[in-house]
Amino acid sequence: MSQNKLPQAAQWTTDRALKQVNSQPTGLSNQAVQTRQQQYGENALAGKRQTSLLEKFTAQFKDLMIIVLIVAAIIAAFTGEGIDAIIILLVVVLNAVFGVFQEAKAEQAINALQEMSAPNAHVLRNGATMTVKSDELVPGDIVLLEAGDIVPADLRLIEVASLQIEESALTGESVPVDKQLAPITDPSAGLGDLSDLAFMNSNVTYGRGTGVVVATGMQTQVGRIAGMLDRTQERKTPLQENLAHLGKVLTVLILVVAVIVFVVGMIRGNETLVNMLLTAISLAVAAIPEGLPAIVTITLALGTTRMARLNALVRRLPAVETLGSTDIIASDKTGTLTQNKMTVEKVIVDGDVLDAKQTAGATSEDDQGLLASLLLLNNDTKTIDDQLVGDPTETALVQYNIDHQVNPEDFLAAHPRVAEIPFDSERKLMTTVNQMNEANDQLWVTVKGAPDELLKRVTRIQSNGEISPMTDQLREQLLTINHQLAVQALRVLAFAYRPVTTIPAEMTSKQVEQDLIFTGFVGMIDPERPEVAGAVAEAKSAGIRPLMITGDHADTAKAIAVRLGIIDANDQAGVITGAQLDALSEAEFSDQVEQYSVYARVAPEHKVRIVNAWQQKGKVVAMTGDGVNDAPALKAADIGVGMGITGTEVSKGASDMVLADDNFSTIVVAVREGRKVFANIQKAIQYLLSANLGEVLTLFVMTMMGWQILAPVHILWINLVTDTFPAIALGLEPAEKNIMQQKPRGRSSNFLSGGVFGNIIYQGLLEGGLTLLVYWLALTFPVHANATQVHADALTMAFATLGLIQLFHAFNSKSIHGTIFTAQLFKNRAFNWAILAAFILLAATIAIPGFNGLFHVTTLSGFQWLIVLSAGVAMILIVEVVKLFQRMASRRH
Repeated sequence: MSQNKLPQAAQWTTDRALKQVNSQPTGLSNQAVQTRQQQYGENALAGKRQTSLLEKFTAQFKDLMIIVLIVAAIIAAFTGEGIDAIIILLVVVLNAVFGVFQEAKAEQAINALQEMSAPNAHVLRNGATMTVKSDELVPGDIVLLEAGDIVPADLRLIEVASLQIEESALTGESVPVDKQLAPITDPSAGLGDLSDLAFMNSNVTYGRGTGVVVATGMQTQVGRIAGMLDRTQERKTPLQENLAHLGKVLTVLILVVAVIVFVVGMIRGNETLVNMLLTAISLAVAAIPEGLPAIVTITLALGTTRMARLNALVRRLPAVETLGSTDIIASDKTGTLTQNKMTVEKVIVDGDVLDAKQTAGATSEDDQGLLASLLLLNNDTKTIDDQLVGDPTETALVQYNIDHQVNPEDFLAAHPRVAEIPFDSERKLMTTVNQMNEANDQLWVTVKGAPDELLKRVTRIQSNGEISPMTDQLREQLLTINHQLAVQALRVLAFAYRPVTTIPAEMTSKQVEQDLIFTGFVGMIDPERPEVAGAVAEAKSAGIRPLMITGDHADTAKAIAVRLGIIDANDQAGVITGAQLDALSEAEFSDQVEQYSVYARVAPEHKVRIVNAWQQKGKVVAMTGDGVNDAPALKAADIGVGMGITGTEVSKGASDMVLADDNFSTIVVAVREGRKVFANIQKAIQYLLSANLGEVLTLFVMTMMGWQILAPVHILWINLVTDTFPAIALGLEPAEKNIMQQKPRGRSSNFLSGGVFGNIIYQGLLEGGLTLLVYWLALTFPVHANATQVHADALTMAFATLGLIQLFHAFNSKSIHGTIFTAQLFKNRAFNWAILAAFILLAATIAIPGFNGLFHVTTLSGFQWLIVLSAGVAMILIVEVVKLFQRMASRRH
């Protein structure tokens, strides 16, 4: 559908609109859809062009330090150091290959997430209603709209019922537009005046409607905007900006050190100009963790794919990191904390309050069976395709009998309904007349309804198989039981009956709903999800405060909150209603917000106040929502959580994360995963920066002492081997056992907080110190008499130690503060393989004859290898001892 037909579509009548796109009110056929999909393509906005592998590869060489390193390789080649030049270029190319792999892996994971988050559309095809992905729509499709939907394409409306659509993204007008069917006659009408059209990506806020697709993808109005947006550069996220800032600071510091090393080396006169230039450059490149942004991105992307498998779809990648710092989880009750399905929980018969599972169904001959039969007789539930269809309260009554092995269809076929008085909200009762035998000379009037109303109309009570007069004392006892059940969040229905021989002449309440025999109560509830109580306890142990937000009455909300462990049964101040919240000023509520964990009888607009009040306390807030009116609160929250099943497209679009199962426990699982992702990125940063600091310290001290320094190929090879594999593998570490016993890290924390910066400093100094110690030992206690051989061995041992000690230190980095000597030490298979591969590559440069000549190293004896390995073991032991003292100090604090 070409772009210039949009204004024409506004002038079409509904009949002409269908003809113009060759469609009909019952929708397109499957064959027509397939043909048009080939003709028009996907109904999707064209994003930025995906870069090819070649472009990704060449982009790796745009970094300033990489360019400088290539220049250094060229200089080395022209000065006769051909082998060094080849190895430097090889390292540069390998780094580029790893960078492409990391970028492609992250891009693949992100694309998969975007595919999963594509919204759906409700359409008519072949006369049947179905749900399809919005990108499968074609011109001519008939789309059904209702409040909460996002319009999936540009539509000419053909049917409306109080339809209002918010189009501010296109028109700038925040007030929703009332839609109508009359064609627009003014050809110069503006976009905001086209009230007979619905535009792609606008939000349905009220009513319902039907429209025929007149434009898809980039041919829509929003597609024109997307074309302009596609030419703008993407802004970096705060997480990316923090990493970029860290990289700039490190770059300046390390360049200063590199310059000092170069100048001092030249003053010493022990090295050539070319060698010192190469050393200074390689030092700078090796010390700057240029792969860190890629490692962070791929760790976040892999974390989101794991969350998706756990029913938590993260729509914005940096939200994973924010999840780990969540302080408050504010959740809806119905469907998220509860099952959103009414269930019979208590049965009150013969004066006893019984658990529903311990009672009998309608086939029983006792009073329990009598009450169960009334649940079926006085019920409008239908069974369609083995599914119970009807009011949730009534379907729960039928399901109670099914759970007791009673076939409701057979029972009702034997006792058909012959008359009825429907329920109405004034008298709060429903009445049926059912035939109880084939002779049709025994009928029952059955009545169900609100206990206080029904008890006014009973004159007798059946108990233990006998019928006796109803007394005021019995009536008060029953009302007391009703109140006790209501306080427990149970919805109570009362049941009574009266035998008659003929159908009453007048089916009125006055004539029929009198002189009833009370049979019993049924207490129903939307039960809590069985796994939520454990999730609430886990959240609390993690220092996260769960809040319940519901439109239910305060008593119901409190009862469910107590059952879930959100508040204590004796907590009188933990519940606040929407009316009480309205009575508080912003300042008053901000002062009192920490008192409340349950919000009852609240409207969606109250959620924004709740979010803002907690954020003013410096807390990171996750807020759930499923309605159109929840969108502002979802956007205001640090983590907006949409509902995948019951949620509207508007609420999903405003969310950072969508729950595929609408389950509170999934939020806690996502927080755990978010904490793990943050911890793993911290581990990678600590590992990389401490290793790089060790390299800088080693070269700096060697230069200052006038010792023979490590060659550029040594530094670059160590950087390639020890940085790439282990750092990525640390991002795949399983969560530590106590990760949900730690308090939230706080809004102001970053990757260097929590003692990580201090760890980087002392661990980097330790790595460098141990390397220099081995070098000194090799010079002081040589195993050869030849001075040249002694220096060659010392340099080789320093090279082996600096590389190997970093691989040993990777094990230290598996936990920032905890000990590594647990059953999880070798659980991460990717890490084990990464360390093994890195060790083989490092050892190959020394142990393989001929190959070691390329790296200017010698073959070491068993004793010399023992010294190198001892330094690696010492690294592990010293760091573990320091962590032990850190944990002891933390416990005392």
